[in-house]
Amino acid sequence: MRSDEKRIAGGDGLRLAVSLLTVVPVRCGRVDRETARRAMTLAPVAGLIVGAAAALVLSVAGLLGAGPLLGAALAVAATALLTRGLHLDGLADLADGLGSGRPAGDALSIMKRSDIGPFGVITLLLTLLIQVAALAQAPHRAVAVTVAAVTGRLAVTWACRETVPPARPDGLGALVARTVRRRDAVAATVAVVVAAAVAGLLAGGVRPAVLAPVAVAAGLLAAAALLRHAVRRLGGVTGDVLGALVETSVTAALLVMSIA
Repeated sequence: MRSDEKRIAGGDGLRLAVSLLTVVPVRCGRVDRETARRAMTLAPVAGLIVGAAAALVLSVAGLLGAGPLLGAALAVAATALLTRGLHLDGLADLADGLGSGRPAGDALSIMKRSDIGPFGVITLLLTLLIQVAALAQAPHRAVAVTVAAVTGRLAVTWACRETVPPARPDGLGALVARTVRRRDAVAATVAVVVAAAVAGLLAGGVRPAVLAPVAVAAGLLAAAALLRHAVRRLGGVTGDVLGALVETSVTAALLVMSIA
């Protein structure tokens, strides 16, 4: 592929990543497996957009006199608005599917329903409460919410690597599953870890510079554990699984960043 073709393909991939993972209105070019591979590799960039917007909300809330708890709640609400709540919906659907204890086919059918069951409601409420509480307690909230948002989308990059199959033959999972090369996921992870450390250092010195990469690692480990369980139960990934991985990773990263 020539350099100009690679540049165009890379632009299509970035636009697709932003289109799939945020509400930012971008016009996608071609949508195929190669574009999906680039999109999922660049998923952390979409996380940066969400995290930066949430950090801006925190700053404005602080200027208007809002306390840490209210500011954190508004920032978490902003992340939900910027993603249409799709990741939270995926978390609730996956909780209902896995919580049912039924075979893969039945669990997938439950996940496709439009309603939310008791497992989904409980999981959703607890996740949001933990996210808000952790962010409110974080010493450097703007860095914390940004690092967490980027880490959540990096978890998607790893979930779409070549060894993870789709659970269904159609849908978002089928489009993006098995597209990301391991070396690309590693490269994206190194970039995120370095950027997180630099952001932490600029925000508060050595301690946040250490905590930020640890938060990235914690988010990825939590997502990896959920991914393994979901693949074992469902046979692969779906769009709901990817959304659940985002929220799980975000929550774990925020918990680490909340350490005073």
